[in-house]
Amino acid sequence: QVQLVESGGGLVQAGGSLRLSCAASGRTFSSYSMGWFRQAPGKDREFVASINWSGSSTYYADSMKGRFTISRDNAKATVNLQMNSLKPEDTAVYYCARNRRPYAFSYAMDEYSYWGQGTQVTVSS
Repeated sequence: QVQLVESGGGLVQAGGSLRLSCAASGRTFSSYSMGWFRQAPGKDREFVASINWSGSSTYYADSMKGRFTISRDNAKATVNLQMNSLKPEDTAVYYCARNRRPYAFSYAMDEYSYWGQGTQVTVSS
């Protein structure tokens, strides 16, 4: 059973930065792409960023490009999301997720089968 545990959320002022981390259990972490998604109050969950199994390829939602950076450390089984220049509209619960298939790379939410419990990010204006 795969478990994903996010950390690093909190309250930050607009223009500030936060670094989210997701620790994964299991021995096959390096075979799966990972993604970050977020859900703001009253809104649908949306894609933020994804990274392939080796870390050689990344993909971002348009509104995050240039501000957010996804990375992974396969030796530590962690995936990170560095968020800079945060805006109030970035306020949401952020979730990490693992792709359902090994060696598949996607930003589609239904391609991800394991999810963390989420971590709250609040950006004040």
